[in-house]
Amino acid sequence: MQQLGKYLLVAGLLLALTGAIFWLACDRIKWPPRLPGDIFIKKKNFSFYFPVTSMILLSLLLSALLWLLRRMK
Repeated sequence: MQQLGKYLLVAGLLLALTGAIFWLACDRIKWPPRLPGDIFIKKKNFSFYFPVTSMILLSLLLSALLWLLRRMK
């Protein structure tokens, strides 16, 4: 059970570090990238962004990464 706590702590620290990097670099990089297929609606006092294609691509990358990690075990 202590091993799970260590993994959760490391995962939380990595997530916080990633968030801090994106927060500090948000002016320099355009994130998330607007790919073809992403929905972006801009009206007078309203804007809506739904990254359909970006989320599908991210899902495929994470699935491939997890598949590789499972194959290595």
